Amino acid sequence: MSQTTPRRPFDVADLVPQLAPLARTATRLHPRPGFPKWHDSSVGGPLLWPADEPWPHCEEPHKWAGNRILSPEDVRLWRRSRAASEDRRRRDPQGPWATPEELEAEEQILAGRPWPEGPIAMLPVAQVYARDVPLFPRPAHSEADLLQVLWCPFDHPEHPRTALFWRVAATVTDVLATPPEPPAVQFETYLPEPCLLSPEQVVEYPNNLELDEEIQEKLGDWSTWQVAEAAAQNGDYEVAPEELYMDMLSVSPGWKIGGWSRWGLTDPVPRLCPECGTEAEPLLTIATTEWNGGDDSWAPEEEQENPTPLLPGNPPANFTMIDIASGYNLQLHTCPVSPNHPHIELIQ
Repeated sequence: MSQTTPRRPFDVADLVPQLAPLARTATRLHPRPGFPKWHDSSVGGPLLWPADEPWPHCEEPHKWAGNRILSPEDVRLWRRSRAASEDRRRRDPQGPWATPEELEAEEQILAGRPWPEGPIAMLPVAQVYARDVPLFPRPAHSEADLLQVLWCPFDHPEHPRTALFWRVAATVTDVLATPPEPPAVQFETYLPEPCLLSPEQVVEYPNNLELDEEIQEKLGDWSTWQVAEAAAQNGDYEVAPEELYMDMLSVSPGWKIGGWSRWGLTDPVPRLCPECGTEAEPLLTIATTEWNGGDDSWAPEEEQENPTPLLPGNPPANFTMIDIASGYNLQLHTCPVSPNHPHIELIQ
């Protein structure tokens, strides 16, 4: 099913022409639960991984402060049981919360697993084919048409550590049928729910704090906005007009390729390649939620017109079941000079 971002109320560059040269195209990925195959662009789906190439493992030490170890299959079983229970309660509000089989499965899950020893197999997080993203951000001097992202499902130290792989899909003729899985995940929310993608291009402008002082002053002056009828009718923003820009006109929420970096946890900081010092560019945003109360104008038209029950989880619109740092995003930035330079991970 396609996903269509509602048109913005107006083009902010018409009000503030200095923004026009700062416009960037981002590709919103719109992951939604499905049954992806290795030839699909996906979140949490199987990867087009060569059978003769070792599967990546995390060799770093892993610490655990919790009281229960869950395997990926434990998490999947728990989610299936929870979904079945909620579906049953919707159909029969007076029905049982759980069946005897579900209670038995939950008891086994709560018992936990032994602490894993040795390297941890990494989990597939995302796979994106160039055919699905017109402005595919392939590395310089590369023919790659496939990006694969995996992570270790343990904090290192504050979020999962990611690994990027670029491929030419046609060169993979023998696919690894059954990749290894980690024996445990630190949190249930570090196992992505398999999702298919509905890529869509949108125009973005920088976060307010990345703009020069003159543009910030214009965005913070309510008189700038009053010439736009759609803005003038929204008096809620009169006290802080720049919030209108931030919520509805600048950086799109959710999973995306490219565009501008999203800030909020901190002010903007330099993202310099640790190898050569070049300014790194936004590659992939791994989002906890597709939108929230502040930016729900970005919710796709199809879901506004035909709302469906959201998957279990907090916050809502958490279709991938991933939660990064209690509701934030993990943004991956790469060096434009060489794909062999380390990428940068940024929580915002």
